[in-house]
Amino acid sequence: MTDVKRLFDFPYYQLEKYPQANALVTKIEGKWVGTSTQEYLDKANAISRGLLRLGVEANDKVAIISMTNRTEWNICDIGILQTGAQDVPIYPTISEEDYEYVLNHSESKYCFVSCQEVFEKVNKIKGNVPSLKGVYCFEKIDGCSNWTDVLELGADESNQEDVEARKEAVTENDLATLIYTSGTTGRPKGVMLSHKNIASNAIFSETRLPIDLGNSKALSFLPVCHIYERMLLYMYQYCGTSIHFAESLETISDNLKEVQPDVMSAVPRLLEKVYDKIIAKGTDLTGIKKKLFFWAVELGLQWEPYGQNGAFYEFKLKIARKLIFSKWQEALGGNLKAIASGSAALQPRLARVFNAAGCPVMEGYGLTETSPVVSVNDMRNGGFRIGTVGKALPETEIKIAEDGEILIKGPQVMMGYYKDKEQTEEVLKNGYFHTGDIGEVDSDGFLKITDRKKSMFKTSGGKYVAPQLIENEMKQSHFIEQILVVGEGEKMPAALIQPSWEFVASWSEKKGKNIPTDPKEAIKNEELIARIQKEIDIHNEKFGKWEKVKTFQLTPDVWSIEGGQLTPTMKAKRKVIKTMYKDLYEKLYGRG
Repeated sequence: MTDVKRLFDFPYYQLEKYPQANALVTKIEGKWVGTSTQEYLDKANAISRGLLRLGVEANDKVAIISMTNRTEWNICDIGILQTGAQDVPIYPTISEEDYEYVLNHSESKYCFVSCQEVFEKVNKIKGNVPSLKGVYCFEKIDGCSNWTDVLELGADESNQEDVEARKEAVTENDLATLIYTSGTTGRPKGVMLSHKNIASNAIFSETRLPIDLGNSKALSFLPVCHIYERMLLYMYQYCGTSIHFAESLETISDNLKEVQPDVMSAVPRLLEKVYDKIIAKGTDLTGIKKKLFFWAVELGLQWEPYGQNGAFYEFKLKIARKLIFSKWQEALGGNLKAIASGSAALQPRLARVFNAAGCPVMEGYGLTETSPVVSVNDMRNGGFRIGTVGKALPETEIKIAEDGEILIKGPQVMMGYYKDKEQTEEVLKNGYFHTGDIGEVDSDGFLKITDRKKSMFKTSGGKYVAPQLIENEMKQSHFIEQILVVGEGEKMPAALIQPSWEFVASWSEKKGKNIPTDPKEAIKNEELIARIQKEIDIHNEKFGKWEKVKTFQLTPDVWSIEGGQLTPTMKAKRKVIKTMYKDLYEKLYGRG
């Protein structure tokens, strides 16, 4: 049996233990097209042979830039790694100048792109990247070589022995990939992850996944250029799970119904959107149906694991699941055993209501630098606690520094930042990785994250404020889609708020409020401002006097990745937002 130590060992292990007819499944022209484990490996080997004929050497870099997750990505990934080269996945929607920076910094020799849009961006800067010898596209595009050219170049198996020799030379401690983090400040940093970093993370994460080995389906849609989804893809291969790639974020609800997955990953933002849609549908109901719907939701919001609410609650929950929540399960495909939530803090109300509904959301914690999982909740063996990110993975040590910073030691901790000794030494000290997050571990070993060290600030009165805690609380309001709590060096905390315009429109219509449909006008509307003030007052109750949000300003734009307010993992770019809305910021403190 293959001993899984390097990333390209995963599909071979699957072939021996759980060979799949549909190892990787992508929708092409309206039809789901499966690739078997054997075909996956045959094509990966052809890519390896083709790359050798193109002159790819061990430790060369090959970039992959794809708008969507797809079968070709995985085939190229394994094909590249088998040659002893490293791949550099690049987030597709970053700017052309960031493309240029990453391709130059990594000295990428070749680049695989998904489609016309990515190809055009690469084409514009190709002349400024001296290391780049060729670009291959997954889709058929005029003026661009197709990835099948590399497959054809590798069709002749006479150099397979060379591929085997290259594979043999790769050890688990060798560099596997460079992941450039979408920093909220400055140039992206190239995180160096070894085969062992990621492989150990996938194998240890599997111990927390409650699915049938060799007989389950996963839906993959979070960007595979991030280590979170990518590590999960290796874990799915290890579990003999058939991986289906969603077409896009827009088609996710259709894809869920078509695939009926047992497992998927999500970010809190997506779960918030799903929840808001469900609530909006419930609000449109009338009479007894509406009463029943909101009775079930209220019940769900009180949920605690392991029957802690008592027998009568569990009896009511059974009724709620039969009458109301079964429809929620159907909307998510009807078979979900686990939704792995990561990348940002999950609001406890979402964890409660989805779990009550029989859609188990398990929150975890990690960073690109930790490949990524550090800890994760698991419903089994008492391993689940709401409001925490679970217990540490096997062989992972979590230590809390004197200032509250979370420090990590374990096989998943990165090798360092590529070509950046100074930044590496800043975060890898005394044998621990310094995460920059603040948290605590309770007596049972559950980790709780409270904030980013960098985003905590002091008011002019010398009081510390942890903005993330306040933001997560405020975002429980249906009126608030995004919020940034500010106030560093100021006399009090305040907030920039992007209202949920969809919810505001339906509230305005139902209550006959005549709130303007143009957000630029709506943010001046006194009634809307007063209503949001009411929401702020409710949630302020949870905080100390010095932490309460004393004033706020509404922003007309929808904060987005494209708009520059959010990172590719949907985290707010604090500095960018403050600069973007400088006038509103000044107004908060009576200076505008």
